[in-house]
Amino acid sequence: MSTTIFKKVDYELSGLVNDIGIGRIGLPDIQRPFVWRNVKVRDLFDSMYKGFPVGYLLLWENGTGDGNRHIGTDSKQVAPQLVIVDGQQRLTSLYAVVRDVPVLRENYRSENIRIAFNPVEEKFEVTNAAIRRNKSYIPDISQVWSNETDIFQVVDDYLEGLRTLQEVSREEQARIRSSFIRLQGLSSFPFTALQLDANVSEQDVSDVFVRINSQGATLNQADFILTLMSVFWDEGRSELEEFCRQARQPTSLGQSSPFNYFVEPSPDQLLRVSVGVAFKRARLEYIYSILRGKDLESGEFSDARRDAQFDLLKASQAKVLNLNHWKGFLACIRQAGFRSRRNIMSQVALFYSYVLYLIGKTECRVEEQTLRRLIAQWFYMASLTGRYTGNSETAMEADLALLRGVTEPERFVERLRSVCATVLTNDFWNVTLPNSLATQTARSPSLFAYEASLVLLDAKVLFSEAKVSELLDPVAQGTRAALERHHLFPRAYLERQGISGTQHSNQIANFAYLEWGDNVRISDRPPAEYVPTVSENFRADELSRMYYWHALPNGWETMAYESFLPLRRDLMAKVTREGYQRLSVWDGEEEPDLPVNVATGTYELVESGETDAVEFKSTLRTNLRTNSKDSRMEQTVLKTLAAFLNTNGGTLLIGVADDGAPVGIEADGFSSEDDMSLHLVNIVNSRMSPQAMARTHVSFDDYEDVRVMRINCQRSMAPVYVRENSNESFFIRTGPSSRELTISEAQDYIAHRFSS
Repeated sequence: MSTTIFKKVDYELSGLVNDIGIGRIGLPDIQRPFVWRNVKVRDLFDSMYKGFPVGYLLLWENGTGDGNRHIGTDSKQVAPQLVIVDGQQRLTSLYAVVRDVPVLRENYRSENIRIAFNPVEEKFEVTNAAIRRNKSYIPDISQVWSNETDIFQVVDDYLEGLRTLQEVSREEQARIRSSFIRLQGLSSFPFTALQLDANVSEQDVSDVFVRINSQGATLNQADFILTLMSVFWDEGRSELEEFCRQARQPTSLGQSSPFNYFVEPSPDQLLRVSVGVAFKRARLEYIYSILRGKDLESGEFSDARRDAQFDLLKASQAKVLNLNHWKGFLACIRQAGFRSRRNIMSQVALFYSYVLYLIGKTECRVEEQTLRRLIAQWFYMASLTGRYTGNSETAMEADLALLRGVTEPERFVERLRSVCATVLTNDFWNVTLPNSLATQTARSPSLFAYEASLVLLDAKVLFSEAKVSELLDPVAQGTRAALERHHLFPRAYLERQGISGTQHSNQIANFAYLEWGDNVRISDRPPAEYVPTVSENFRADELSRMYYWHALPNGWETMAYESFLPLRRDLMAKVTREGYQRLSVWDGEEEPDLPVNVATGTYELVESGETDAVEFKSTLRTNLRTNSKDSRMEQTVLKTLAAFLNTNGGTLLIGVADDGAPVGIEADGFSSEDDMSLHLVNIVNSRMSPQAMARTHVSFDDYEDVRVMRINCQRSMAPVYVRENSNESFFIRTGPSSRELTISEAQDYIAHRFSS
C-alpha cells in the first residue's frame, strides 16, 4: 500500500469555530484573501440548513505555529497548530457569521458579514436596511449561537414582533420554534477534514495547495507564485499587500504613499511587474518552477538555485515598490494625456508599461525626462491599439525579447520608438482608427485616446472657456461630474427624424464633452437651433479651434446625421493623431504646441523686419491700387499662412506695409474686428482646411496710431495645401519669403517632414 501524508478527521461546526476562536486553526499566507460575496455566504448557510454537504477541508498540522495568520481581526489566545490549506473561504464565512467578527476584504477594509433568517419561510438573506425593518426576519443569525443569548427569549421576541404584522396561530408558532431549533442546531453540522502530517515540508504543502486548486476556475499562475512567496519569502508578499492597501487610501497632506487616481494595484499585478523586470519574462507558467529552484532541462531541484532566483525577485520587487519609481511612472501616464482610471482601458498595458519604465530607468539609465516621454508615447500606443488585449503575455514576451541584452540608453529608446512607428502607420491613422470609432461602445480605446489627445492639445471644452484637462481631473470632480458626454444630435431629435435605437443615437461620433450646465441647457433641441445660442459668446477664430479640437466639420449643425458621422470620425482620428504626435517629437525638434513669436511684441517684430518667421501684409482683401476687394490679396495671405504652417510656424501682421510702415486694418473696410476675424476663418476653411485654422491664433494690437491684425501660426502636424479654383498648391517658408514647391519637391518634403 502507498503511504499517505494525511489523515481524515471529523469536526462539528462548533468545534471548528472554537478552534479558530482560540487560534488553534489559522490561515497560512499561501491562501488568497477573503473574496466571497455575501450572497455566497448566505447560500452556504442555506445549504447547511437543508442538510446538503458543503465539501471537505484540507488542514495542515503545522507544529511550530509560526508564520501564520489568524482568521478575522480579533485577537487569539494561542498560535495556530492547524492551518487551512483548502477551505479558507468557507471557514472564514462560518467563523465571521457565527461569532459576528469582521473580516478583511480584498480592498483591505474590515467588514462584518450579516446574514438574516426568516423562520416562517425558512429563508436566508443578506441583511440590508429593508430586512432590518422587516419583522419577519431576525436580521443577524449570530445571536442564535451567542453564549449570552437565551434562545427561548429570542423566539419570544421574534413572535412578539411578528404579531405586529399578522396573526400567528399555534401551528405557526410551533413551526417557528422548530425553525429556530434547527438553525441553532447547525452548530453540530458535520465537516470532514483531511489533515496533512506535521512532518510534511512547506514545499510539499505548497505543491498540494497548487494541485488541488489547479482544476476549474481557481488559481492562476500569479497565485501560484504568491504561494511560494508566502513559504520562502513571507515578508515580500506582506510588502506587496501593504503597498496595495496604501494605494487605495489618500494620505494626509505632505505624506507620501502609492495612492493615485489611475489604478488600485493588486499583489498579482505588481508581481507581474517584478517578474518582468527580474527575468525579462511575461509568461508566468515557467516562473513558478524557476522560483522553486527547478532546472527546466534536467528537472532537478536545488535549494541554491531557488535562493538565487528569489534574490533576483527581491531586488526587482524593491524597484517596483520604490515610491520614487512609482510616482515617476504615474507621471508618464499623465504626460500621455490620461487623467484617471475612468479612461484607462487596459490595466495590463499600464503595468507592462511600468516594466519598461523600470528597465529603462534602473538598467539602461535613460535620462528621466526622455524616459517619461518615451513611456508616455508607448502607453498611448499600447492603449490605443489594444496591444495587450487577448494573449497579453505573448505580446509582452515579444516586447521584452527586444530588450534582452540592451544596456545602452540610446538603444533602449530606439527600440521602443521603432515599435511605435511600426504599429502606428499612415494606414492605421487613416483607415483603422476611423473604422474603430464606428461604434456605440462607451469604453473604447479609440475614444479614450481621443480624450487624451484633447488634454495633450490643451483643448477647451466645447462652448466653454474651461480646459478639458481641468475638468477631467478627478481632483476637480464634485458630486456631479463637471464634464458630461452629450449627444450632439439629441436622441429625441433623431427619433423625430425617424432614427431610433441606441445603436444609432449612441455612436461615439455623436458625443462631445460639455460642462454639465450647457448639457442641461441644450436638452433635446436640434443642433441647428441650439448652436447659435451656445456659441454666441465666442469669436469666429475661437469657435474654429473648438470645432477642430472636437472634430466638428464645417456646417455640421445643418448636416444630415448619417452624413455627419463618417466626417466626424475622420476628424476625430486626425485630432487623435495630432495628440500622439505631441509625444513623438524628438531629437531637439521644436515642440509643435509652442507657436513662435508668441511672446514677442508687435513693435519688436516690425522693427526686426521680415524673416523666415515674420511677414507683413498691408491688407487682407483690399487692393490698395484699385481700392477694391481683390481675392488675389486673400490668396497671398493664405499662401503665407500655409508656408508658416508647413515649416516652423510664424507670425503674419496685416495692416503693416512691406517696409514696416503702419497701414491699419481700416483699409479693409470691415465693420468690426470680429467681422474681420470671421472673414479670415471663412477663407481659411474654404480654401485650406479647418485644421489650418486650428493651428492659428488671431489677435489685434496697436501699432503706431493704427490697429493691426496679428496671426500667430503654429507648426502643423499634417500637410496644409492652398486651393485656388480646382488646383492645390504646397508652400514652405525659405528665408523672408514663401516658396511654392513642385509636385516632386512637395512629395519629398512631405515624406521627410510629416512622416509617421
